[in-house]
Amino acid sequence: MGMKLATLSGNAEPEALLEVNTTPLIDVMLVLLVMLIITIPMQLHSLELFVGGCQLSAQTQEPVVHTVAIDFDGTVYWDEQALANRASLDAKMQEVGAIAMADQPEVHIKPNRLADYGVVAAVMKSAQRHSVMKMGMVGNEQFTI
Repeated sequence: MGMKLATLSGNAEPEALLEVNTTPLIDVMLVLLVMLIITIPMQLHSLELFVGGCQLSAQTQEPVVHTVAIDFDGTVYWDEQALANRASLDAKMQEVGAIAMADQPEVHIKPNRLADYGVVAAVMKSAQRHSVMKMGMVGNEQFTI
């Protein structure tokens, strides 16, 4: 801390002015910043993986896709056919869930913009309850503003 003496025009006695010398603080901060930059390791955006000697074959057939559409009034459609009630939806989901994971068809849920969230949640809950693993929401572009 430094001290300066100043005189006022009307008073002959000097008055002490106290100021903090910030130069050493800035020097220490710069040294710490340089040390931090030097010691941080470089981030590499590569990952070495050993895949092994296995042969990967391309999937030759298109996956089976079932579309579950939910209308604004709560009507649920399975591949464009209206389902009578939730029990029929559960039966369809149980059929899909009973198939092995590798061969399981995809279930695309496509709700209307005005559909009640409770109906959409019930369809998703039914899929989860019956072990449908390949499930996704489609048609989300209608929700953008």
